[in-house]
Order: sequence, then C-alpha cells, then structure tokens
Amino acid sequence: MAPVDRLQPKFVDYIPDDVEAGVLYVSRRFSTATHLCCCGCGHEVVTPLNPAKWSIAERDGRVSLTPSVGNWSFPCRSHYIVSDNRILWASSMSPEAIAAVRRRDIQDAVRLAPPRPSWVRRLLAGALVAWTSTVAAITRPWRK
Repeated sequence: MAPVDRLQPKFVDYIPDDVEAGVLYVSRRFSTATHLCCCGCGHEVVTPLNPAKWSIAERDGRVSLTPSVGNWSFPCRSHYIVSDNRILWASSMSPEAIAAVRRRDIQDAVRLAPPRPSWVRRLLAGALVAWTSTVAAITRPWRK
C-alpha cells in the first residue's frame, strides 16, 4: 500500500469492517474517527473524539484533526497532522518525548473526566438512604 497525502472525510453512523485507504471515516454517533495509517503500512488508526483525545473541525467539506496522530505503537511509528484533508508529516519523536506525551494524555483524561462520586460518597449515600427508609418504616405507625 502506498502512502497517502490526503484523507477524504466520509461521515457514517458505523465504521465499516473494510476501511479504505485515503478515507477518514467519522462517526458522530460513536464520537470516533478511523482511517488507515497514512504511511501505507495498512494499520487501522482509531481516534476517539472527546476533549481528552482528538477533536475534528469541519470547514467547506474539509476536516482537520487535532492534535497530531502519533502511531507510536505501530512498527512504522508514523507521526502526522490532518489539516484541511491534507497530511502534514511531523517529525519523529524520541521514546522519552513519546512517554511524556502519553503521561500528559493520561493527565488530560483524568482532568477532563466527568466527576464521579468516590466509593466513600457512594457508601454514605447508600447508608443515608437505608437510614431514612428505616426511620420512615419505624415511625410510620405513629403518623396520622
């Protein structure tokens, strides 16, 4: 497979089983974009669309994907930017730089994740519900 210098966006509900080279499949329904690696290695690249990962911008039928796509887990280790459907090749990164990016990605995911109650809050909330239900059951006969 030959390298590609452009990705044509195709908006779909579901990503097809057979992904074509040179096509950026975008599923708004599942907040993801998928394409074959632009270097031509044939690996499928999945980019989750959310504040902690990637975002996509559309303008006049062209798309841009930010931040860059770093395929560091692939043998090709390709690194590129998708800007107005064009592939702009970025410099390769050292293992230390890749590790720093991965650490930052984890920090962003934690920082941008919706707040969830801790196990203590859930336990206390459950205890409060149980206590309220018990008190209501005990005091019910004395209410008029």
